[in-house]
Amino acid sequence: MTEIIAGIRVPDSALTRAATQLVRDSEDDLLYNHSRRVFLWGALAGERRGLSYDPELLYVGAMFHDMGLTEAYASPDLRFEVDGANAARQFLTGYGVVERDIEDVWAAIALHTTPGIPEHMRPTVALLTAGVEMDVLGMAYDDFTPMQRDHVCAHHPREHNFKENVIDHFANGIIKKPLTTFGNVKADVLALKDPSYRRMNFCNIILGSPWPT
Repeated sequence: MTEIIAGIRVPDSALTRAATQLVRDSEDDLLYNHSRRVFLWGALAGERRGLSYDPELLYVGAMFHDMGLTEAYASPDLRFEVDGANAARQFLTGYGVVERDIEDVWAAIALHTTPGIPEHMRPTVALLTAGVEMDVLGMAYDDFTPMQRDHVCAHHPREHNFKENVIDHFANGIIKKPLTTFGNVKADVLALKDPSYRRMNFCNIILGSPWPT
């Protein structure tokens, strides 16, 4: 049966059902519910902005955006965002999705922790980040009605102290590859959770480069 949550029709196709099942089998409840909320916030933002977007692509992007935090999809040396993007690429390729659409989903996932850029890109990219920013940071919170917020969270609860525990999930997914946090917001996660973490400094890298001047 087609689900409608806060007025948003959740895509129901062989592709999206397979994506849902794969993510359900790979992620715990916290990340799964977070990913579903990200789709819904992104879709609601798209409706509010009057954007023409592909719900299936946005859905797959939302569902895969944190897959790089899971043991099954984490690489030893790539940013977790890239791991998730690569997993989505492999999945979509298996369903014969056209390359431009795959590239949009890849970019949406890869850039979802790089603020200031996705909002200027195509709708799949812009709306995925909008959904993440709403769910994790509460950005544009008041642009969503209380009824929308309540309906989304009734279907996919922010339980188990989501604020603290999502930070723990981020930390657990990246703590073994701290160099991947250079230049992105996840450096803040390790600064909070790993006492041994030392931030890389862009200016120190410039000044310490092998160039003589």
